[in-house]
Amino acid sequence: MPNRLMLAPLTNQQSHADGTLSDDEHRWLAMRALGGFGLTMTCAASVQAVGVGFTGQLGIHDDAHVAGLTRLACDIKMAGSVAIVQLHHAGNRSPRDITGTDPVCPSDDAETGARAMTNDEVHEMIGAFVASACRARDAGFDGVELHGAHGYLLCQFLSAELNRRTDEFGGSLENRARPLFAIIDGIRRECGTDFHVGVRLSPERFGMKIDEIREVYSRLVAGGSVDMIDMSLWDCAKNAIEEGWTDRRLIDIFAGIDRGAVRLAVAGKLYTAAAVRGALAAGADIAVVGRAAITNHDFPRLMRDDPNFAMRQLPVPAQTLRDEGLSDTFIGYMRNWKGFVTD
Repeated sequence: MPNRLMLAPLTNQQSHADGTLSDDEHRWLAMRALGGFGLTMTCAASVQAVGVGFTGQLGIHDDAHVAGLTRLACDIKMAGSVAIVQLHHAGNRSPRDITGTDPVCPSDDAETGARAMTNDEVHEMIGAFVASACRARDAGFDGVELHGAHGYLLCQFLSAELNRRTDEFGGSLENRARPLFAIIDGIRRECGTDFHVGVRLSPERFGMKIDEIREVYSRLVAGGSVDMIDMSLWDCAKNAIEEGWTDRRLIDIFAGIDRGAVRLAVAGKLYTAAAVRGALAAGADIAVVGRAAITNHDFPRLMRDDPNFAMRQLPVPAQTLRDEGLSDTFIGYMRNWKGFVTD
Protein backbone atom coordinates (compact mmCIF):
# COMPACT_ATOMS: atom_id res chain seq x y z
CA MET A 1 0.00 0.00 0.00
CA PRO A 2 1.33 3.47 -0.86
CA ASN A 3 -0.38 4.83 2.28
CA ARG A 4 -2.38 3.60 5.26
CA LEU A 5 -5.84 4.53 4.00
CA MET A 6 -8.32 1.90 2.81
CA LEU A 7 -11.65 2.41 1.09
CA ALA A 8 -14.34 0.72 3.17
CA PRO A 9 -16.43 -2.01 1.48
CA LEU A 10 -19.50 0.13 0.90
CA THR A 11 -22.92 -1.05 -0.23
CA ASN A 12 -23.93 0.99 -3.28
CA GLN A 13 -26.54 -1.10 -5.18
CA GLN A 14 -25.04 -0.15 -8.56
CA SER A 15 -24.35 -3.58 -10.08
CA HIS A 16 -26.65 -5.26 -12.58
CA ALA A 17 -29.43 -7.60 -11.41
CA ASP A 18 -27.34 -10.64 -12.39
CA GLY A 19 -24.40 -9.44 -10.27
CA THR A 20 -22.22 -8.32 -13.17
CA LEU A 21 -20.31 -5.10 -12.63
CA SER A 22 -21.91 -1.96 -14.07
CA ASP A 23 -20.08 1.02 -15.53
CA ASP A 24 -21.47 3.09 -12.63
CA GLU A 25 -19.91 0.85 -9.99
CA HIS A 26 -16.67 0.66 -11.96
CA ARG A 27 -16.50 4.47 -12.09
CA TRP A 28 -17.25 4.83 -8.37
CA LEU A 29 -14.44 2.47 -7.34
CA ALA A 30 -11.88 3.58 -9.94
CA MET A 31 -12.33 7.20 -8.82
CA ARG A 32 -11.45 6.23 -5.24
CA ALA A 33 -8.30 4.45 -6.42
CA LEU A 34 -7.35 7.50 -8.48
CA GLY A 35 -8.21 9.65 -5.47
CA GLY A 36 -5.31 8.13 -3.56
CA PHE A 37 -6.65 5.29 -1.41
CA GLY A 38 -3.82 2.86 -0.74
CA LEU A 39 -6.26 -0.06 -0.77
CA THR A 40 -9.52 -0.05 -2.72
CA MET A 41 -12.07 -2.65 -1.63
CA THR A 42 -15.25 -3.54 -3.46
CA CYS A 43 -18.62 -3.70 -1.80
CA ALA A 44 -19.65 -7.05 -0.36
CA ALA A 45 -19.67 -9.46 -3.32
CA SER A 46 -21.96 -12.50 -3.20
CA VAL A 47 -20.33 -15.94 -3.17
CA GLN A 48 -23.60 -17.85 -3.75
CA ALA A 49 -26.84 -16.87 -5.46
CA VAL A 50 -28.74 -17.93 -2.33
CA GLY A 51 -26.57 -15.56 -0.29
CA VAL A 52 -27.27 -12.34 -2.18
CA GLY A 53 -28.13 -9.70 0.40
CA PHE A 54 -29.42 -6.64 -1.44
CA THR A 55 -30.59 -5.22 -4.74
CA GLY A 56 -27.79 -4.36 -7.15
CA GLN A 57 -25.18 -6.40 -5.27
CA LEU A 58 -21.90 -7.17 -7.00
CA GLY A 59 -21.50 -10.88 -7.67
CA ILE A 60 -18.50 -13.17 -7.76
CA HIS A 61 -20.36 -16.49 -7.57
CA ASP A 62 -20.39 -17.13 -11.31
CA ASP A 63 -17.75 -17.15 -14.02
CA ALA A 64 -19.91 -14.60 -15.88
CA HIS A 65 -18.84 -12.05 -13.28
CA VAL A 66 -15.12 -12.34 -14.05
CA ALA A 67 -14.93 -10.11 -17.14
CA GLY A 68 -16.17 -7.00 -15.36
CA LEU A 69 -14.07 -7.74 -12.30
CA THR A 70 -10.98 -8.11 -14.48
CA ARG A 71 -11.46 -4.63 -15.93
CA LEU A 72 -12.01 -3.23 -12.44
CA ALA A 73 -8.92 -4.88 -10.94
CA CYS A 74 -6.80 -3.58 -13.81
CA ASP A 75 -7.95 0.02 -13.35
CA ILE A 76 -7.57 -0.03 -9.56
CA LYS A 77 -4.03 -1.35 -9.83
CA MET A 78 -3.14 1.03 -12.65
CA ALA A 79 -4.03 3.84 -10.24
CA GLY A 80 -1.44 2.49 -7.80
CA SER A 81 -3.93 1.06 -5.29
CA VAL A 82 -4.15 -2.46 -3.88
CA ALA A 83 -7.26 -4.20 -5.31
CA ILE A 84 -9.35 -6.34 -2.94
CA VAL A 85 -12.77 -8.03 -3.25
CA GLN A 86 -14.87 -8.49 -0.13
CA LEU A 87 -16.51 -11.95 -0.13
CA HIS A 88 -19.98 -12.10 1.41
CA HIS A 89 -22.96 -14.33 2.14
CA ALA A 90 -25.99 -12.68 3.75
CA GLY A 91 -27.35 -15.86 5.37
CA ASN A 92 -30.66 -15.16 7.11
CA ARG A 93 -30.61 -11.61 5.70
CA SER A 94 -31.01 -12.74 2.07
CA PRO A 95 -34.35 -11.37 0.78
CA ARG A 96 -36.69 -13.98 -0.73
CA ASP A 97 -37.80 -11.56 -3.43
CA ILE A 98 -34.21 -11.41 -4.71
CA THR A 99 -33.02 -15.02 -4.28
CA GLY A 100 -36.36 -16.72 -5.01
CA THR A 101 -35.89 -19.09 -2.08
CA ASP A 102 -35.95 -19.17 1.71
CA PRO A 103 -32.88 -17.66 3.39
CA VAL A 104 -30.48 -19.98 5.17
CA CYS A 105 -28.86 -19.74 8.56
CA PRO A 106 -26.72 -21.94 10.82
CA SER A 107 -29.94 -22.86 12.68
CA ASP A 108 -33.65 -22.30 12.13
CA ASP A 109 -34.40 -18.63 12.79
CA ALA A 110 -38.03 -17.76 13.51
CA GLU A 111 -37.43 -14.00 13.34
CA THR A 112 -36.34 -14.07 9.68
CA GLY A 113 -37.95 -17.34 8.61
CA ALA A 114 -34.55 -18.72 7.64
CA ARG A 115 -34.03 -22.46 7.71
CA ALA A 116 -31.04 -24.31 9.10
CA MET A 117 -28.37 -25.29 6.58
CA THR A 118 -27.69 -28.97 6.17
CA ASN A 119 -24.19 -30.22 6.83
CA ASP A 120 -23.66 -30.63 3.09
CA GLU A 121 -24.81 -27.05 2.49
CA VAL A 122 -22.26 -25.74 4.98
CA HIS A 123 -19.50 -27.56 3.11
CA GLU A 124 -20.86 -26.21 -0.19
CA MET A 125 -20.82 -22.68 1.23
CA ILE A 126 -17.20 -23.07 2.34
CA GLY A 127 -16.31 -24.25 -1.16
CA ALA A 128 -18.20 -21.32 -2.68
CA PHE A 129 -16.09 -18.82 -0.71
CA VAL A 130 -12.92 -20.54 -1.90
CA ALA A 131 -14.12 -20.69 -5.52
CA SER A 132 -14.98 -17.00 -5.38
CA ALA A 133 -11.50 -16.19 -4.10
CA CYS A 134 -10.11 -18.08 -7.09
CA ARG A 135 -12.25 -15.94 -9.41
CA ALA A 136 -10.88 -12.82 -7.73
CA ARG A 137 -7.35 -14.10 -8.27
CA ASP A 138 -8.07 -14.94 -11.90
CA ALA A 139 -9.54 -11.47 -12.42
CA GLY A 140 -6.26 -9.95 -11.24
CA PHE A 141 -7.19 -8.81 -7.74
CA ASP A 142 -4.46 -8.75 -5.13
CA GLY A 143 -6.62 -10.58 -2.62
CA VAL A 144 -9.93 -10.89 -0.77
CA GLU A 145 -11.51 -10.03 2.54
CA LEU A 146 -13.98 -12.42 4.21
CA HIS A 147 -17.02 -10.60 5.61
CA GLY A 148 -17.34 -12.09 9.07
CA ALA A 149 -19.08 -9.05 10.58
CA HIS A 150 -22.41 -7.20 10.79
CA GLY A 151 -24.60 -10.23 11.36
CA TYR A 152 -24.07 -11.89 7.97
CA LEU A 153 -23.56 -15.64 7.54
CA LEU A 154 -20.01 -16.09 8.87
CA CYS A 155 -20.94 -13.85 11.81
CA GLN A 156 -24.12 -15.90 12.30
CA PHE A 157 -21.98 -19.02 12.64
CA LEU A 158 -19.81 -17.26 15.26
CA SER A 159 -22.89 -16.25 17.27
CA ALA A 160 -23.83 -18.59 20.12
CA GLU A 161 -27.31 -17.01 20.01
CA LEU A 162 -28.05 -17.89 16.37
CA ASN A 163 -25.86 -20.97 15.97
CA ARG A 164 -27.43 -23.83 17.90
CA ARG A 165 -26.03 -26.63 15.73
CA THR A 166 -24.93 -29.93 17.22
CA ASP A 167 -22.55 -31.01 14.43
CA GLU A 168 -18.93 -29.93 13.90
CA PHE A 169 -20.09 -26.39 13.08
CA GLY A 170 -21.88 -25.64 16.36
CA GLY A 171 -21.43 -25.65 20.11
CA SER A 172 -17.94 -24.54 21.13
CA LEU A 173 -16.36 -21.40 19.71
CA GLU A 174 -13.87 -23.63 17.92
CA ASN A 175 -16.74 -25.34 16.12
CA ARG A 176 -18.63 -22.11 15.43
CA ALA A 177 -15.49 -20.61 13.90
CA ARG A 178 -14.75 -23.73 11.86
CA PRO A 179 -16.33 -22.43 8.61
CA LEU A 180 -14.23 -19.26 8.76
CA PHE A 181 -10.97 -21.12 9.26
CA ALA A 182 -11.86 -23.78 6.68
CA ILE A 183 -12.42 -21.03 4.11
CA ILE A 184 -9.07 -19.44 4.94
CA ASP A 185 -7.29 -22.80 4.63
CA GLY A 186 -9.00 -23.45 1.30
CA ILE A 187 -8.05 -20.05 -0.11
CA ARG A 188 -4.43 -20.50 0.92
CA ARG A 189 -4.38 -23.96 -0.62
CA GLU A 190 -5.85 -22.78 -3.94
CA CYS A 191 -4.45 -19.25 -4.22
CA GLY A 192 -1.03 -19.51 -2.60
CA THR A 193 0.85 -17.46 -0.04
CA ASP A 194 1.21 -14.27 -2.10
CA PHE A 195 -2.55 -13.72 -2.30
CA HIS A 196 -3.85 -11.28 0.33
CA VAL A 197 -6.43 -12.68 2.76
CA GLY A 198 -8.21 -10.43 5.22
CA VAL A 199 -11.09 -10.97 7.65
CA ARG A 200 -13.64 -8.40 8.82
CA LEU A 201 -15.01 -8.90 12.34
CA SER A 202 -17.52 -7.18 14.62
CA PRO A 203 -16.42 -6.98 18.27
CA GLU A 204 -19.94 -6.39 19.65
CA ARG A 205 -23.63 -6.52 18.64
CA PHE A 206 -24.94 -9.34 16.40
CA GLY A 207 -24.43 -11.85 19.22
CA MET A 208 -20.68 -11.16 19.36
CA LYS A 209 -18.78 -11.25 22.65
CA ILE A 210 -15.49 -9.41 23.07
CA ASP A 211 -13.69 -12.34 24.72
CA GLU A 212 -14.74 -14.67 21.89
CA ILE A 213 -13.77 -12.22 19.15
CA ARG A 214 -10.42 -11.66 20.88
CA GLU A 215 -9.91 -15.43 20.80
CA VAL A 216 -10.80 -15.61 17.10
CA TYR A 217 -8.45 -12.65 16.48
CA SER A 218 -5.57 -14.41 18.26
CA ARG A 219 -6.25 -17.68 16.42
CA LEU A 220 -6.18 -15.85 13.09
CA VAL A 221 -2.80 -14.40 14.01
CA ALA A 222 -1.42 -17.69 15.31
CA GLY A 223 -2.54 -19.55 12.20
CA GLY A 224 -0.28 -17.42 10.02
CA SER A 225 -2.71 -17.51 7.08
CA VAL A 226 -4.22 -14.01 7.15
CA ASP A 227 -2.62 -10.71 6.27
CA MET A 228 -5.16 -8.30 7.75
CA ILE A 229 -7.89 -8.22 10.40
CA ASP A 230 -10.44 -5.50 9.72
CA MET A 231 -12.30 -4.51 12.90
CA SER A 232 -15.61 -2.73 12.29
CA LEU A 233 -15.88 -0.60 15.43
CA TRP A 234 -18.76 1.76 14.41
CA ASP A 235 -16.79 4.51 16.16
CA CYS A 236 -13.02 4.28 16.57
CA ALA A 237 -13.15 6.58 19.59
CA LYS A 238 -15.87 4.82 21.55
CA ASN A 239 -15.67 2.61 24.61
CA ALA A 240 -17.00 -0.92 24.61
CA ILE A 241 -20.61 -1.44 25.69
CA GLU A 242 -20.17 -4.97 27.05
CA GLU A 243 -20.12 -5.34 30.81
CA GLY A 244 -16.57 -5.72 32.09
CA TRP A 245 -15.08 -3.78 29.19
CA THR A 246 -16.81 -0.39 29.40
CA ASP A 247 -13.72 1.35 30.79
CA ARG A 248 -11.74 0.66 27.60
CA ARG A 249 -12.02 1.82 24.01
CA LEU A 250 -12.64 -0.94 21.49
CA ILE A 251 -9.66 0.15 19.40
CA ASP A 252 -7.36 -0.21 22.42
CA ILE A 253 -8.73 -3.65 23.27
CA PHE A 254 -7.76 -5.01 19.86
CA ALA A 255 -4.68 -2.93 19.07
CA GLY A 256 -3.18 -4.25 22.30
CA ILE A 257 -3.30 -7.91 21.19
CA ASP A 258 -0.05 -9.29 19.78
CA ARG A 259 -0.56 -9.62 16.02
CA GLY A 260 2.94 -10.21 14.67
CA ALA A 261 3.02 -9.28 10.99
CA VAL A 262 -0.78 -9.21 10.62
CA ARG A 263 -2.11 -5.72 9.86
CA LEU A 264 -4.93 -4.26 11.95
CA ALA A 265 -7.46 -2.16 10.05
CA VAL A 266 -10.13 -0.18 11.93
CA ALA A 267 -13.36 1.43 10.74
CA GLY A 268 -15.73 3.79 12.46
CA LYS A 269 -16.42 7.53 12.08
CA LEU A 270 -13.09 8.44 10.51
CA TYR A 271 -14.38 11.66 8.99
CA THR A 272 -11.36 13.93 9.44
CA ALA A 273 -7.60 13.88 9.06
CA ALA A 274 -7.33 14.24 12.83
CA ALA A 275 -9.55 11.19 13.43
CA VAL A 276 -7.45 9.11 11.03
CA ARG A 277 -4.24 10.19 12.79
CA GLY A 278 -5.84 9.31 16.12
CA ALA A 279 -6.74 5.79 15.00
CA LEU A 280 -3.23 5.17 13.68
CA ALA A 281 -1.67 6.63 16.82
CA ALA A 282 -3.78 4.22 18.88
CA GLY A 283 -1.98 1.33 17.20
CA ALA A 284 -3.97 0.54 14.08
CA ASP A 285 -2.02 -0.09 10.88
CA ILE A 286 -4.75 0.91 8.43
CA ALA A 287 -7.58 3.47 8.64
CA VAL A 288 -10.77 2.35 6.87
CA VAL A 289 -12.68 5.31 5.44
CA GLY A 290 -16.35 5.05 4.47
CA ARG A 291 -18.62 8.11 4.54
CA ALA A 292 -15.74 10.51 3.97
CA ALA A 293 -14.83 8.52 0.85
CA ILE A 294 -18.38 8.94 -0.44
CA THR A 295 -18.35 12.71 -0.01
CA ASN A 296 -14.72 13.18 -1.11
CA HIS A 297 -13.32 10.67 -3.62
CA ASP A 298 -9.81 12.07 -3.07
CA PHE A 299 -9.93 12.14 0.74
CA PRO A 300 -6.37 10.73 1.03
CA ARG A 301 -4.87 13.52 -1.08
CA LEU A 302 -6.91 16.20 0.64
CA MET A 303 -5.81 14.86 4.03
CA ARG A 304 -2.18 14.76 2.89
CA ASP A 305 -2.29 18.41 1.83
CA ASP A 306 -4.30 19.72 4.80
CA PRO A 307 -3.73 18.31 8.30
CA ASN A 308 -7.06 19.84 9.38
CA PHE A 309 -9.09 18.45 6.49
CA ALA A 310 -12.62 17.19 7.20
CA MET A 311 -15.19 15.54 4.93
CA ARG A 312 -17.89 17.69 3.34
CA GLN A 313 -20.53 18.92 5.73
CA LEU A 314 -23.84 17.06 5.64
CA PRO A 315 -26.23 17.11 3.94
CA VAL A 316 -24.43 16.98 0.60
CA PRO A 317 -26.18 18.21 -2.57
CA ALA A 318 -27.08 15.38 -4.94
CA GLN A 319 -25.19 17.07 -7.77
CA THR A 320 -22.04 17.20 -5.66
CA LEU A 321 -22.34 13.45 -5.10
CA ARG A 322 -22.76 12.94 -8.84
CA ASP A 323 -19.57 14.90 -9.35
CA GLU A 324 -17.92 12.61 -6.79
CA GLY A 325 -18.78 9.57 -8.92
CA LEU A 326 -22.07 8.37 -7.44
CA SER A 327 -24.85 7.34 -9.81
CA ASP A 328 -28.46 8.29 -9.16
CA THR A 329 -28.99 4.72 -7.93
CA PHE A 330 -26.27 5.12 -5.30
CA ILE A 331 -27.55 8.56 -4.36
CA GLY A 332 -31.01 7.05 -3.93
CA TYR A 333 -29.54 4.48 -1.55
CA MET A 334 -27.76 7.23 0.40
CA ARG A 335 -31.08 8.99 0.91
CA ASN A 336 -31.83 6.17 3.36
CA TRP A 337 -29.06 7.62 5.55
CA LYS A 338 -30.85 10.38 7.46
CA GLY A 339 -29.47 13.82 6.67
CA PHE A 340 -26.90 12.69 4.11
CA VAL A 341 -28.34 13.99 0.81
CA THR A 342 -30.10 17.20 -0.08
CA ASP A 343 -31.50 18.40 -3.38
